[in-house]
Amino acid sequence: MDTGTAGAAGAAGPARERTEPERTEPERTEPEWAGLPRGLLRLRRLLLVVWLVPLAAAVGVPLGLFAGPAWAAFALLPLAVVAWGWPVLGRNWRSWRYAERADDLLISRGVLWREETVVPYGRMQLVEVTSGPVERRFGLASVQLHTAAAATDARIPGLLPEEAERLRDRLTELGEARSAGL
Repeated sequence: MDTGTAGAAGAAGPARERTEPERTEPERTEPEWAGLPRGLLRLRRLLLVVWLVPLAAAVGVPLGLFAGPAWAAFALLPLAVVAWGWPVLGRNWRSWRYAERADDLLISRGVLWREETVVPYGRMQLVEVTSGPVERRFGLASVQLHTAAAATDARIPGLLPEEAERLRDRLTELGEARSAGL
């Protein structure tokens, strides 16, 4: 046992432990996602029914009268599409969302193939709010973002008009501020 070394270390002071500096990772906050209003889902489901139920009647009645009841069963095809399309439209509506971050806008959509579009504020050239007659009837509007590259144009459908105008004004303001530095 070597007591001389231990005594020398004890006399010089307590042995210092070697500590590594604490690494602090930058805080990563998830973006606050906003979904689309339920009115868009109602609009799309109404259009599904308005187009396919009359089509079923237009196919079924003449076939039933002129070809027989067995042929009138083809009228069930549009009704089957309605039954299939109803939940599909719901899943699609739930998949749409958008988030405003410090430097860009995120748009996410898609059920089977998830697609996320990132539009930097400084790259926006035009932000447009549109609302067709059916959209206006349901109190909805769409925001269209135009950038220098045509492939990156992004669209957020079915927003409330107040939200669409607020988003347009905010994106325009942020776009002007970011592009001023270019």
